[in-house]
Amino acid sequence: MIEINENALFIADSHYPHHGDEFLDLLKKLESEEIQTSQLFLMGDNFDLLFGYNDYIKTFSNDAISLLQKLSKNLEIHYFEGNHDFCLQELFPNVKVYSREEQPIMFKMDNKKIAISHGDKYVTGFGYDLYCKVLRNKTTLTLLKPFEKFIIDDRMKKLSQKDVCHPFPRFEKRVEEILEHYRDADMVIEGHFHQAKVIDKYISLPSLACQGKVAVVREGEIEFIKL
Repeated sequence: MIEINENALFIADSHYPHHGDEFLDLLKKLESEEIQTSQLFLMGDNFDLLFGYNDYIKTFSNDAISLLQKLSKNLEIHYFEGNHDFCLQELFPNVKVYSREEQPIMFKMDNKKIAISHGDKYVTGFGYDLYCKVLRNKTTLTLLKPFEKFIIDDRMKKLSQKDVCHPFPRFEKRVEEILEHYRDADMVIEGHFHQAKVIDKYISLPSLACQGKVAVVREGEIEFIKL
């Protein structure tokens, strides 16, 4: 298992570019070394819509894509694909990319087993699981290519108007059900829900788009901070 380092940085649910420039600004600060870390964990949905095998979708986020590609040459980056960003390995060859099927991934920190996932893997339902399996693969994306501009433009317009910041009803109950799948983990770190809460061993990361915060490892603990 890979060790999570002191000062490791977790960025979740930035929903760039529709919900602010904080993600791009953070990447620029990492490039200039105004912010320093030895490990960057991108927890999914950092882009509001991005997927591989398609040139047109990249035009909406080229600046952030280029910065990530540059940073990945010298920085250890782990990217946990979300429901808005997937099939990314071909875009980021120097980044360790984890698909939904591979997640959760086990890391270690101070002899503890840490399970990390975007957060949409468990307690989601058959329909959602099937949708993810069909959409998040090269064959489907290639078949949709002749209609790409219409589909992407329509989706990007709807996403730009979507409210991504709101309380999650009965979140504690959802966490209880999710934790049934993590009995062997000492700590669980997920994004996806935009809640910025710690419930028992479950860390629901803040959304950069909603709370304007990231998470950082300090003395073996996860802290939510603004940068």
